[in-house]
Formats: sequence, C-alpha cells, structure tokens
Amino acid sequence: MIYFDNAATTCVFPEVVEAMQDAMQVTYGNPSAKHMKGIEAENKVKAAQELIAKTLRAKPKEILFTSGGTESNNTAIIGTAMANRRKGKHIITTKVEHASVYEPMYHLEEEGYEVTYLDVDSEGIVDLDQLEESIREDTILVSCMMVNNEIGAIEPIEEIAKIIKAKNPNTIFHVDAIQAYGKLPIVPKNMGIDLLSTSGHKIHGPKGIGFLYIKEGTKISPIIFGGGQQKGMRSGTENVPGIVGLAVVCEKMIGKNYENAEKIREVKEYFQERIKEIEDIKDNSGKAPHVASISFKKLRSEVLLHALEDREIYVSSGSACSSNKKQAVSGTLNAIALSDEFKDGTLRFSFSIENTKEEVDETIKALKELVPMLRRFVRK
Repeated sequence: MIYFDNAATTCVFPEVVEAMQDAMQVTYGNPSAKHMKGIEAENKVKAAQELIAKTLRAKPKEILFTSGGTESNNTAIIGTAMANRRKGKHIITTKVEHASVYEPMYHLEEEGYEVTYLDVDSEGIVDLDQLEESIREDTILVSCMMVNNEIGAIEPIEEIAKIIKAKNPNTIFHVDAIQAYGKLPIVPKNMGIDLLSTSGHKIHGPKGIGFLYIKEGTKISPIIFGGGQQKGMRSGTENVPGIVGLAVVCEKMIGKNYENAEKIREVKEYFQERIKEIEDIKDNSGKAPHVASISFKKLRSEVLLHALEDREIYVSSGSACSSNKKQAVSGTLNAIALSDEFKDGTLRFSFSIENTKEEVDETIKALKELVPMLRRFVRK
C-alpha cells in the first residue's frame, strides 16, 4: 500500500497513541474538577500549552485549543468580525482559500459584511498590489492561507503583513497555517501575524484537535458558549487526550528544526523529476515541501484516482474537505487559470515523513501503464 494523500490526513505516530492512551486511562479526570484527578488533567493541558507555545515562540495564554482547522478558521474569522463590527464591516481574503475560510466569508456577507476576494497569479501567489489597493479604513480583517492545500503555493506572509500594517495598523491579520505548521518555520510575532490556525491530523497527530494562536491584545469574540473553559474563549470540556497527543507530535515535527520537512521535500522533488517521464502532464506544484499538483491532459482525475486505488496507491483529486461538494473544478485551479484540457485531470500527491523514493518509483511505474491505457478510452 502506498499512501500519497497526507495533505488530507496523516497516520498517527505510535508515541502519540501511547500518550493519548495514558490520558484516557490514567489522567482521565475533567480539567475543570477541583479534585486531584482533575488537577492531573489540568496540568497535562497546561504542559501541552507551554510546549506548543514554544514551537511558535509565543506565550502559553496565546494558544486556544479547538477541534481542528475548521473550527480554528471559523473562530478567527467570525470571532474577529463580531468583536470588531463597530470599527467596520470590510474583510479581505483570496480566491484560493480552503472551504473553512470562504464558507464563513459567505456567511458574513449574508450578515451585511463586505468581502473582497483577491486574485492570484498562475502560481497561486496573491496579488500584493491589489491587496494594498483593497485595504480601507473600515477593513477589520485580512485572512490568507500560508500554504495552499491543493497546489502547495507558499504565500508571502511577511510581505502581506507589512502591507496590511502600513496601510491600516488596526486591521487584524489571520493566517490559515493548517498545511504549513510543522513544515515551514513560523514565528507569528516576527511575521506580523495576529491569528494563526492549525490542525493536528495534518502532522501525524489525532483528528479532532487543533489550536488557534491569538496574539495577546487581539480583539476577538468567542463563538462557542457554555461552561467558560479556556477563559471563556472556547467553552466545552477540553479534549485532554487530543491535546496531549498534539503536544507530542508538535515536539517531534518541529523540535528538530524542521529536519523532517526537509526529508519530505526530498521525496517530493524526486517525484517531480520522475513524473516528467509521463507525456502530456503539467506540474502545478508550489514550493511547499509536501504537496505536488499534477494535471494529466485529457484525463478525468477521478478515473485515474480509482485506477491507482485498484493498485493500492492512494492520492487525491483535491481537498478532502470539499470532495463531497458538487463542484467539478476547484476554485484554486480556476484562479490560476489552468487550461481546460488539464483542469479535469488534476491529482494531488502529498507526502509525509513515512514516504520513500521507492514508493515514488512504484507509483511512476503504475502511471506509465495506466495513463496511456486510460487515454485510449477518452471520448474525442
């Protein structure tokens, strides 16, 4: 079995499972309880918060645990809009964002907010001139992903932050770092980032856990109410096993100065070299170390995906989160102006520390057999 769909989710490391099992069976108390079992669990949460904060050179109190990337993005966008609506109702984002960003934007438009959607170039990089022109006195939020989940384009986050703060210092800058955290160095304060979203299952942690970095002093309202946990910013009993597992994997993936990310990059770049052996393809890949987007001329992506699946090679035709939507071609592929003859045949190959060059060789061998055969059955 070859698994090249790590941008969708990753396998959970054994040491993460072990730490989570301990949290479920030994330190299983409710962190809000006042007795010793509760205090044990609370200490686990605090220790995880401190460890994760160090990976961003942040303060523990700036880390808000969530159920994952979607909640982190929703909290950042809707929470900022609600907290700052008296200052303005103008928001800026891009045309290549994940559904967990653009769906909240659509919701806010229905609530009377105005959203500007920025163009990108053929490589998926945001138009900085358009950004500068779009920032107004009533612009309360700019939201931009760091790494595109479909093609792996890396946005110039520091340049974006400088433009925002120079034009309107009061505008809050949110970064969706769900595909970037664990792969690229991130220091929010040095990069001008006010809010930053992450997800555990993209870096070999458990599903159902993530965090939102909230720079101290950033005005944001909660969107979940109840028991007042996490200082009222996110009510609900903390997912202690998930938080513990997330801390373990953050230390492993980031604690070694991103050595793991460089190993992943080696496999991706080897794949990019080998894929050139297939005729009539287009490599749309950005510079992220783990995502390769390849378009196969005059082929349908789902047909090729399932042909590879029959050989136990697992890839994606786009974002797993939006694969159940009735949308023929992704917004990202449209935004980068990919030609029609390539659009329908785009696959995403995404790599992890578990993948090898030998797996790449096996995949290329399969593609060399499948692509010519499938093209013979294409309607002309």
